[in-house]
Formats: sequence, C-alpha cells, structure tokens
Amino acid sequence: MNQSSSSSRSAILGRIRKNLGRDSGPQDAPAEVVARLANPPRNIIPARAQIDHDAQLDLFVSMAEGVAASVTRLENMDAVPAEVSRYLAEHNQPAVVRLAPDAAITGLDWAKTTLETSSGVAGPHDMVSVTPAFAGVAETGSLMLRSGPDQPYTLNMLPDTHIVVVKTSQIVGTYEEVWSLQRQNQGRGTMPRTFLWVTGPSRTGDIEQTLQLGAHGPRRLHIVLVNDET
Repeated sequence: MNQSSSSSRSAILGRIRKNLGRDSGPQDAPAEVVARLANPPRNIIPARAQIDHDAQLDLFVSMAEGVAASVTRLENMDAVPAEVSRYLAEHNQPAVVRLAPDAAITGLDWAKTTLETSSGVAGPHDMVSVTPAFAGVAETGSLMLRSGPDQPYTLNMLPDTHIVVVKTSQIVGTYEEVWSLQRQNQGRGTMPRTFLWVTGPSRTGDIEQTLQLGAHGPRRLHIVLVNDET
C-alpha cells in the first residue's frame, strides 16, 4: 500500500471512529467485542473428525487421495529429498526444483540427490515446487498454506507439480482448529498477507462439464506427511 492510499485509509477509519464516539482508535472497542475476539465461540463441529489423532492422520490421507492428491508418509524430515526425487522420476517430471526459502526445506540435504534445486519466488519456467504447510485438515484432506518471505505465494500456484511437506503434529480434525492455531501465531506477530486452502490439485468442470486438472494452478499435488511425533 502506498503512502497516499495509507493516508486515505487512515482518514476514512478516523472519521468512522469519530462518528462512533471512539476517537482514540480500535483499542476502545466495547468490552464484549474484545472478549469475543479473544475467545471466539466454537461452532458445531462435524463428528467425522472428532477422533483420536492416529485416526485423524488416516482420515487426512484418505480424504486427500479421494480428491486426486497423492500422499507418502515418512518417518523423518531427512527422507524428504529422496522422496521428492523418487516422485519426480516416477512421474517423468523435471529434476529441477524450486524450493520455498524456508529453513525447514532449504536446510535439508538436497545434495544427496541428483535434483537441481534453487529457492525463492517461482517464475513461469518453474515446473516443480516444494513448500511447507501451516496445517492439514483431516475432515477434508485440505492443506492450509500461508504466504510470507519464506513461503512465496507463487510457489503454490505457478508450478505444474506442487509438493507440500506437512508434519503429523500439524494435522488437526477441523477447519476451526486451524484458525485457532492461526490466532495463537497471530499473537506473536505472524499474520500472513494471504491464506490458501488447497484440497487436491487445481481443477475445473466449466468446459462441457468435463473435469480438467491444472486449470488454475498445479496439475499434480503430492503431500509428504512426515512423522514428528513419538
């Protein structure tokens, strides 16, 4: 946002606060508003995901595979580079990979593979990306991806093949639980610019009601589920 837009926004919000009798700013919000934001009420939660964590992991895998994603379960992060190499070879994909500039991804020993790796924002010629996830939702097999300097948004959308690394401790039952995790992180100043919910590879049925993969994003979604729990 440029300075002019920021000034206009501040002026508009200032007039709204003045008309509401709260000249000092949003910190003067009514107590009931502050309380609701601090402790948001829970909505009805589907029973399907109210199961023990091991069952949630199995449900996540089943739901993700049901929407055309593929899932591999690993015992540790060290095995991720070999799994990425295996998957790309099996699907005859380029051995050139764009990594999210996240230490959890770039810090892996990619030199043990024959993959050509680089990190940063994805461009039009990047065909494969590897990114971390913020969380996974068992009830739908969905992933929550957040943008930031270490997770450029383009890595989620431009490459034809998207490989996402998610840890077992990041799998929860419902969407509501993911938002609770985000609120906890937001308290530490980590509010991202964008969120992206991913449920399987990109698809559309707009053209003659024929399902086409890769319409608005990656054609392939491969989820690497890494055990980080004892």
